[in-house]
Amino acid sequence: MRKVIFAMLLFGFYACSETPQNAEVEDSTEEVVVETVAMNFYGDTIDPNGAISPTELYIQMEGKDTMEVMMAATINETCPKKGCWMTLDMGNGEEMRVRFKDYGFFVPTEGVGGKTATVKGIAFTDTVSVDYLRHYAEDANASEEEIAAITEPEIRINFEATGVVIE
Repeated sequence: MRKVIFAMLLFGFYACSETPQNAEVEDSTEEVVVETVAMNFYGDTIDPNGAISPTELYIQMEGKDTMEVMMAATINETCPKKGCWMTLDMGNGEEMRVRFKDYGFFVPTEGVGGKTATVKGIAFTDTVSVDYLRHYAEDANASEEEIAAITEPEIRINFEATGVVIE
């Protein structure tokens, strides 16, 4: 009985349509392509919309020591031992090291180089000591010669992230 009712309703719908069977109908359909991007969240879940570029970070940091910000950039590398830091390409030949608030989360140790990371947290100008620079080089599996060649501290913008999205 249900099949009969369904068939009658279907026939009624088709018979009552506004377009006669033989009329030409303009095809107004559009193909909509939606690109989905997989996002992986670390630390606090953040919305990457509204993130600034590295160039904009330099502009906004002018004359400041610290600034709360959300920035998107390309990942150069991550700590291959634990994923406890990563470096981002600042677009001017420099890198920015990102550490994670209170050592509370880590990012993948491989497979993310070249991907886009959006980081939210505190950007700050800092002097990175020779010991820390050597430690980072050791984490990155640098040779003994490369590690020994580090003899001067660096002053640069660093970042403490509360949340990271990798696309």
